[in-house]
Amino acid sequence: MQRKTLAVLAAISAGTLLAGCGGGGPSGSSGSKLSDGKVVLGVLTDLSGVYSQIAGQKTVAAVQMAVDDYKKKYGSKAVAKDISVVSADHQDKPDVANSQARQMYERQNVDAIFDVPTSSAALAVANVAKSDKRMYFNIGAATTALTGKECNKYSYGWAYDTYMLANGTARTVTENGGKNWYLIYPDYAFGQDMQAKFTSAIQSSGGKVVANDPTPFPNDNFSTFMLKAPTLNPQPQVLGAMQAGGDLVNVAKQYQQFKLKDKGIKLAIGLMFDNDIKSIGVDTLAGTQFTTAWFWSLDARSKAWADEFKQRTGERPNFDQAANYSAATQYLEAIQRAGTDSSDSVVKQLDGMKFDDVFARNAKVRSQDHRVVHDAYLVEVKSKADQSEPEDFTKLVKDIPADQAFAPASSDCHLG
Repeated sequence: MQRKTLAVLAAISAGTLLAGCGGGGPSGSSGSKLSDGKVVLGVLTDLSGVYSQIAGQKTVAAVQMAVDDYKKKYGSKAVAKDISVVSADHQDKPDVANSQARQMYERQNVDAIFDVPTSSAALAVANVAKSDKRMYFNIGAATTALTGKECNKYSYGWAYDTYMLANGTARTVTENGGKNWYLIYPDYAFGQDMQAKFTSAIQSSGGKVVANDPTPFPNDNFSTFMLKAPTLNPQPQVLGAMQAGGDLVNVAKQYQQFKLKDKGIKLAIGLMFDNDIKSIGVDTLAGTQFTTAWFWSLDARSKAWADEFKQRTGERPNFDQAANYSAATQYLEAIQRAGTDSSDSVVKQLDGMKFDDVFARNAKVRSQDHRVVHDAYLVEVKSKADQSEPEDFTKLVKDIPADQAFAPASSDCHLG
C-alpha cells in the first residue's frame, strides 16, 4: 500500500502513468488486502452506436446489480467493501477502445474491464489487459481469436463466440434442407470470423456456400446484396446474415422489402438479441431459428433475475446483460475467495472453476484458453399469438450441452 502510494505520487509529479499500479499490477498484494483499498469495475461498451441497444447503459446496470448483490450477500464479511462501477463509450472503434482501456486501467485504477462489443475493439482491449496485467472479461465480442492466437493470461471469453453460433444455427438449417447459402458479413474481425465458422459448419453438414460478400460496417443500405441473391447460380436457399445490432435490423427489413422469402430464399441469422427482434418485429421473424447463449424465460431462476432487472431498467435483459452480471459476480466471488484483488491471485481462483449461475449452466472456466464453456440453446422466434407478454420473444427448440456448444481448446492459445 505504502509503496503503491509513493509510486503513484512519483508518477503524478513526473507527469507519467504507471501501467501496473492497480489491483492487477506488480504492486498487487497476495495477502488478504485490496491493492488500493477498493475495487473498480469498468464497463467499456457501445453507448451511442450500432450496438448500443444490445449493450449500452443497461449493461452498466447489470454490472452494478452484481456489485449490489455481492454486498448484500457478504455484508461486513466482504473482502471488497468499497466497490465502484465506471463506464466509457468505445464507439465500436479499436483505437478508441485501446485509449479508453488504458485510461481505465492506468488513470481510473480499474481492476477489471467488462463487455466490449465489436471484436476489433475487444482484441485491442485484450492487448492492453495483457500489457497492464489487469483483468478483462470479454462478453460482447464473438471472435474466437480472443481464446485462440490472441489469448492471454488476464483475459476471459465469457458468453459466446462464432463457433458456438455456427455450430447451432448453420448445422441445424443445413441439415433441415437449407443446402445452398449466400453469406453476407460485416467487414471486420467479427464478420470475417463468422463467415469462416459458418462456412465450415455448412460444408461439414453437407451444404455449400454459393457466394459470400463482405459488407461495410456500420451500414444502412444492403440493397446491392438483396438484388444479387436471386441472380446467383445456383440460387441460394438461404441468405445467411452475419450482421448484428442495428445492421441486422436493416438487413432483416430490406430482406422483407425485396421479398426474398417469396423467391424461395430463407433468412438465417448468425447473431440475434431480443432488442433486434423488438426492432424488426415478431411478425417478420416468427419461426426464425437462431442460437443464443441465454434467454430470460429459460427457467424460473432466469425469470426471477429478469424481473429484478426489469424493475431497475424498465426492460427485460438480453444475454449480453445477463453474461456481464455473471462475469462481474464470479470476479467478485474470486476476490472473496482469494482475499485480494491481485490479478494473478484472481486468475488462480478462476482457472478450472466450475459454476452454475443465473446466466451460465453447467459452466467451466477452461484453464487452457480461458474460454468459459456452458450450455447454449437453439431457439425460435415466437408468433405474436404465442407471446405471454410483449418482451416474450423466444421459445426453446433444443439444448446444446456445454461440451458440444464450444470448440475444443485451441492449440494456438499460449496464455504465458
